[in-house]
Amino acid sequence: MENPLLLFPQLNISASKDKSYYKVMKSTNKEEPHKGSKPGAKQKRNRLSLLLQKSEFHEGDRLGRPGNMTKAASVSPEEAVKWGESFDKLLSEKAGLDAFTKFLKTEFSEENIEFWIACEDYKKSKTAHELLPKAKAIYETFIQKDAPKEVNLDFQTKEVTSQNIEHPIITTFDAAQNTVYRLMEQDSYPRFLRSDPYLNLVKGRNPSRPTLRRRSRSFTVSDFQGVRPDFTVW
Repeated sequence: MENPLLLFPQLNISASKDKSYYKVMKSTNKEEPHKGSKPGAKQKRNRLSLLLQKSEFHEGDRLGRPGNMTKAASVSPEEAVKWGESFDKLLSEKAGLDAFTKFLKTEFSEENIEFWIACEDYKKSKTAHELLPKAKAIYETFIQKDAPKEVNLDFQTKEVTSQNIEHPIITTFDAAQNTVYRLMEQDSYPRFLRSDPYLNLVKGRNPSRPTLRRRSRSFTVSDFQGVRPDFTVW
């Protein structure tokens, strides 16, 4: 009978590989505890470096949160300066509209800009058939008494708008929209221009980060001369 190793030589190769693999794994398992048992000075410095970086990152995130304008962060200072030319200029640019909306949310008055946007969309309706459902949605959301996002309108403007809801036309919300526009222009817009997030954009700073100098990622032994940190916390 022929030797099975001659018929299936791969068995011999597999066995040889298994033995080699077992030796390597056995050797590795022996070395790993030895390496982990006595961390060197370099490992300790790396851990301290990571700890300091994490601390600075969370502090920066906390400081930058109130004025966060992520979408507007890529705006150049020149573009941001143009927003200060007029309220109309601010709302005509998407980045400006986004930044102003975020600002109003910090003042809990975002319903004003949301109503203005809804009216702009309403006036883009191409057929009379589209007007009625849109008009009712706007009225029920922003104008009727105790609406979820009721805007501040004078009695006369509110009455005229309410009377025209059953037979809406393109100009149904013009008076109400103009009232809210003037309110934002005279009240919220000046505060926006004085706010830290906007001033940071004008100065070319990223509003989502604090204007503090970050510690370098690299550390040397000289950085810790005279300091005796307690590594037992790790």
